[in-house]
Amino acid sequence: MSNVYPKIYLYRRIVYSKLFIDDHFAEKIDLDNIADEAYFSKFHFIRLFHSIYKKTPHQYLSFVRIEKAKLLLATDMSAANVCYAVGFESVSSFTGLFKRMVGQTPAAYQLMQHKRQAEVAKVPLKFIPNCFAEKKGWVGIVN
Repeated sequence: MSNVYPKIYLYRRIVYSKLFIDDHFAEKIDLDNIADEAYFSKFHFIRLFHSIYKKTPHQYLSFVRIEKAKLLLATDMSAANVCYAVGFESVSSFTGLFKRMVGQTPAAYQLMQHKRQAEVAKVPLKFIPNCFAEKKGWVGIVN
């Protein structure tokens, strides 16, 4: 197939499939849906996607979902609601994958984010890089 089409054409189709994942991560999508969007057989698609992004489409979908979950967990949304909002069908599978990828459970991550937000609200200058604070003359004010 790569002999028939220029590489840029194949690359665009793979990028399009990545954008499809980015836009539809919360929906019930699977490898067949994503490969269909790129007009590839799923096995050829997996090889091409992995060669460009260094992740399989499934790994990338999981990555996107977990990154979006991290953003939602910084709000007051419950971990269970976050699970469903980012496209997981089971709280236990979401929790297990989140812990493997982030290193802590969604609830622990959410608690840490809320503590950090409270600290930022209390002492905002503590979270400004020192080089920037020095440039602005804020040295000695932080803490």
